[in-house]
Amino acid sequence: MKIDNPNDGSKDRQETIEVVTRNWRAEVETALVYRDLAERESDEKRKGILLRMAEAEERHAQRWEEKLRDLGAEPPVLKDTLQRRLNRWWNKIAGTEIAIRRMEAAEEKHEAEFRDQRDRALAGEEDVRDFLRESAIEEKAHARALNAMAAPPAPRTALDAILKRERWHGRGGSWVADAVYGANDGLGAVFGIVSGVAGATNNQQHYVLISGLAGMLASTLSMGAGAYLAAKSEAEVYEAEIARERAEVEENPEEEIEEMALFYQLQGFEVEESERMARRLAEQPEQFVQAMAQSELGLSEHRFPNPWTSATSAGVSTAIGAFVPIIPFFFMGGLSAVIASFGISLIAHFIVGAVKSLITIRSWWMSGLEMTWIGVIVAAVTYTLGLAFGAIA
Repeated sequence: MKIDNPNDGSKDRQETIEVVTRNWRAEVETALVYRDLAERESDEKRKGILLRMAEAEERHAQRWEEKLRDLGAEPPVLKDTLQRRLNRWWNKIAGTEIAIRRMEAAEEKHEAEFRDQRDRALAGEEDVRDFLRESAIEEKAHARALNAMAAPPAPRTALDAILKRERWHGRGGSWVADAVYGANDGLGAVFGIVSGVAGATNNQQHYVLISGLAGMLASTLSMGAGAYLAAKSEAEVYEAEIARERAEVEENPEEEIEEMALFYQLQGFEVEESERMARRLAEQPEQFVQAMAQSELGLSEHRFPNPWTSATSAGVSTAIGAFVPIIPFFFMGGLSAVIASFGISLIAHFIVGAVKSLITIRSWWMSGLEMTWIGVIVAAVTYTLGLAFGAIA
C-alpha cells in the first residue's frame, strides 16, 4: 500500500483513500476504547493517561479525516456493529488489565503499519510522511505506557505471585525471594513425593526414604540451576536491550528525543516542558539510553541479582526444605512416619510463610496459613493418588 499523490491515477487514488480510511477508522475506534477504559478506571493517574492517549488518537483521526477530504472523499459513518459491541463486552468481562494488553498489541500493530506506510509514501507527500512518522512514535509510546500499566505476566505459581508483589525493591531482596521460593518448592515437591510413594507402597520405609532423598537431590540441582540461568538471562536481556536502544539513539536521535518527550507527557508534564527535559537528557547520551530503556521496558540494571547468589540461595534453601519431610523416615516407618512427616511439613510450611512476612507488610499468620494450605492440598492429592496407584499395582 502507498500513500500516493491523488493525481497519479484513479487506481492509486482509490488505493490511497482505502489506506487513509483504514487509518482513520483505526484511530477513531482506538480512541473510543481508551475513553471506555478511562470511564471504568478508578485510579486517577491511570485514568489521566488513558484520556491523554484517547485525545492523541482523536487528533490522529482528525488529521486522517482532513486527508480524506483533500482526496475528495468523506469519512464513513461508524456504525455500532456487532463486532464493536462484542469487543466492548469482552473488555468489560475480561477486565481492564486484559483490555490494556489487547490495546498494547493493537498499538504495536498500528506503529508497524504507519512505519511501513511512511516508507512507501512518495516524495510529494512529505506532510504525510512527517505525520506518519509522528504517529508511529506516538503509537510506540502508547504501547510502552500500556505495557507499564498492565499487570505482569502470569507467575509460575501462586507463591511466585506473592513474591513478585512483595519482593524487596532493588538488588538486596532478590536472594531472599529465591530462598523463600526454593524452600517452599523443595518442601512441597518432596513432601508430595513422600506422600505419594508412601501411599503406593503401603508406607514402606525403605522406598519412601530412597525416593525422598532422590527428590531432594533433583529439586536442589534443578532450582539452583534454574535460579542461576534466570538471573543470568535477565542480565543478558538487559545488555541486549541497552545495545539496541543505544543503536536507535545513535541512528535516529531526534526520533528518540520525541519519543522520550512523549513519555514525559504521558506522565503529566506539559508539551514544552517535556521536550525541554528530553533534550536536556539527550545531552548525556549514556544516561539518555538508560532512561529510554527504563521508560520503554522498565529495565534497570540495579535490579538484577548476582547469578551465583541466586543459585546458592535457591539451591541451599531447596535442599533444606526438601529434607524436612523425610526426617521421620530415618527413625521410623509405617503410618506413624507418614503422620509425623505430614505434621512437621505443615509446621515447616507455616514457618516459611511466617518468615516471608518479615520482609513484607503482610500479617505473619496469614502468610503462614497461606503456605500451610498449599501443603495440605499437595499432601492430600499425592497421597490419594499413591493409594490409587498402589491398589492398581
